[in-house]
Amino acid sequence: MRPEFAEYLTRPVPRYTSYPTAPHFQDSIDAETYASWLGALDNAEPLSLYLHVPFCSKVCWYCGCNMKLAARYSTVSDYVDTLLREVELVADRLPSRFNVSHLHWGGGTPTTLLPDDLARVMDAVSERFEIVGDAELAIESDPRTLTEEMISRIGKIGFNRASFGVQEFDPKVQATINRVQPPDMVRAAVEGLRGVGVSAINFDLIYGLPHQTVETLSETIGICANMRPDRLALFGYAHVPWVAKRQRMIRNEDLPGAAERFEQASTAAADILAYGYRQIGMDHFALPDDPLALATAKGLLRRNFQGYTTDQATTLIGLGATSIGRLPQGYVQNGADTGAWARAINQGRLPIGKGYELIAEDRLRAAVIEALMCYGEADLDQIARQQNAEAGWAEETCSKAQEIVPSGIAVFEGQKVLLAEGAEPLVRLVASAFDSHLHRSESRHSVAV
Repeated sequence: MRPEFAEYLTRPVPRYTSYPTAPHFQDSIDAETYASWLGALDNAEPLSLYLHVPFCSKVCWYCGCNMKLAARYSTVSDYVDTLLREVELVADRLPSRFNVSHLHWGGGTPTTLLPDDLARVMDAVSERFEIVGDAELAIESDPRTLTEEMISRIGKIGFNRASFGVQEFDPKVQATINRVQPPDMVRAAVEGLRGVGVSAINFDLIYGLPHQTVETLSETIGICANMRPDRLALFGYAHVPWVAKRQRMIRNEDLPGAAERFEQASTAAADILAYGYRQIGMDHFALPDDPLALATAKGLLRRNFQGYTTDQATTLIGLGATSIGRLPQGYVQNGADTGAWARAINQGRLPIGKGYELIAEDRLRAAVIEALMCYGEADLDQIARQQNAEAGWAEETCSKAQEIVPSGIAVFEGQKVLLAEGAEPLVRLVASAFDSHLHRSESRHSVAV
């Protein structure tokens, strides 16, 4: 990145896994609205499922997710029973049985469930939905608590992709973030899953952690590359202790500064590329034959709440407390409080806490932001034609964005916007210029890099 862009590294901007982003969801979108949206879906189109487990067996201080410590398994078991009822509630409101092209378990830690409970939920999903033969079935896991029994069951169920939060292998960093997992532990989990037929493995890495250096992160990447995961994601640690109170265990003085964060991010990206991976969007990397790399080459890369994806479905149904769904009509989010979520379901109500109904302007801007986030450029004229926008929309929107984007970070060629050379890490900042909701928000966001 060019030195003159350094002043923008710490600007807070959204991650844009949706547009509008979750802080703009409204409680006027309720269970009745969601039921009507489900009932209007076209069963000729496949959909995706996301199942959320807000429990972990151990707490990581850096984590900003909605999660609870699973001190007693009875709490997790009760959650599973309620999740089964939610599957029934949602399926009952669909016009017919739908095909599922992608299914993703996230959290928290989904493998906190006992193997039998994981299988029970998957059986319930299979009874009410048709999981197509080439569907991607993915599950997030924690190598510290992953058992051989769970590995075996994951293989028998038919999962074909698994994700691990590696973050960093340096012992001092691991101790500071309360996530101690030596490389051999991760390697054993990877080999175990590959041995039962889980052919695709993802690793998540984080830069900007306490006590982390360029050298420790480079060494971590070398160890990871030796295990040859199919995908690597490289995220910047978002220190938001006002949201995630567990992050108060991390001292501000132990965190790298903006320049150090950027050096870690840029060096790590170069290291990953040197090991033969292709860059996907702003923070993902994949082996050349991975579906994500192939989709990128074909112009089919998408972005949703799981990050970059090959998922082409226009409907994503979220199940579980705090999960977010996307439908052609808009977004819905289940309540974050597991107690309120369970009470709604046990009363026969869809547990929606809030949502957002899209208007034409939102769809246009969402397409621009997604194009920027995926490919670093967006043709507003083309997007306007595809969505039958009013005459002059592309020109007016580009003109207003040009006034907001800091000089030199993006190039505007008519109604086309492209990231300037060396400004790729600032793509979220450029995307935010097309976010008409951002200036009305009081939400606080993580820094740009």
